[in-house]
Amino acid sequence: MVFKRLLGAIGVGGPSVDTVLDGGALPPGGSLSGEVRLRGGGAAAEIEHVVLELVARVEAEHEDGESEGLVTFERFTVGGGFRLDEQEERSVPFRVTLPWETPVSELHGQPLGIVLGVRTELVLAGAMDKGDLDPLAVRPTPVQEAILEALGQLGFVFRSADLERGRIGGTGQRLPFYQEIELTPPPRYAHAVHEIELTFLATGSAAEVVLEADRRGGLLGSGHDTLTHFTVGHDDIAGRDWNAEVDGWIRHLVEHRQAHGSGSYGSYGPYADPDPYAGGHDSHAEPHGGHRSGPGMGTAIAAGAAGVAVGVVGGMVAAEVVDEIGDFFEGEDDEEDEHDDDGGEGEDEG
Repeated sequence: MVFKRLLGAIGVGGPSVDTVLDGGALPPGGSLSGEVRLRGGGAAAEIEHVVLELVARVEAEHEDGESEGLVTFERFTVGGGFRLDEQEERSVPFRVTLPWETPVSELHGQPLGIVLGVRTELVLAGAMDKGDLDPLAVRPTPVQEAILEALGQLGFVFRSADLERGRIGGTGQRLPFYQEIELTPPPRYAHAVHEIELTFLATGSAAEVVLEADRRGGLLGSGHDTLTHFTVGHDDIAGRDWNAEVDGWIRHLVEHRQAHGSGSYGSYGPYADPDPYAGGHDSHAEPHGGHRSGPGMGTAIAAGAAGVAVGVVGGMVAAEVVDEIGDFFEGEDDEEDEHDDDGGEGEDEG
């Protein structure tokens, strides 16, 4: 799929940019390719750098409430060091790798309400133009899809998805935010769990699966949260009974008993592989920022009677959510984004 955006002139009569992305949705860790097409303006310009930024709309909690903004989570310098003459046309091809923790924005072609984008910037004589924003579609990896398919077959229903600023303790999280996929449980778990929140964290070799249960309170006490996580290798897919395994994860999460308080945070269950980041089975995870997040702007997706995956968003996604995502990219030019040092700066891989 090709997304074409025309940057406004950088200064009077400055060069313009048309970024074309190849292909459709990519998985985390996939190769994003395309070309940046430049056209000279009314005078020659020295192009110091051509930069691609990966950005995401992220929610953050403050004492005064919640806010949303764009966070840059990766940067790639894909060209530069040349002179662009008046009205000259030049193409800069690129191929870069998406971070493994890049959030999933769609499932089976259905948008989840997550806003991801590729921003093209030009650096001329020390000045940078933020350019325009092209939508980026990210689909699950095979392991992520297998887990989502199993949840759907177990009767879990997709409720919403959002991106939360913060870190999950006891994990190998690298980005300054994490994705939460909120699921409504089937009747067999509904008496004990109000909802399940799923987070995928991954490296090039494995996917860490973080599950958090918003537990229902009984007559003698209020509800509390329980969190646990598991690790699955990217190549460890075939020959596994995913329905049974994921159901085991959920049972461990629901039945886990630890000291009650404001929250109860589990570690690893009998189905878990060793944590490649913390180095053991007894590494405890911290709460997801100590709050229960509701659907963010544009993320409360009506999945109707559909469950997760074959299931999860197999039904209709609210049309207003799709429209809102489109409107976001149309009106984002005047928005200021937040550059985060944790995202790092990548190098051109093409």
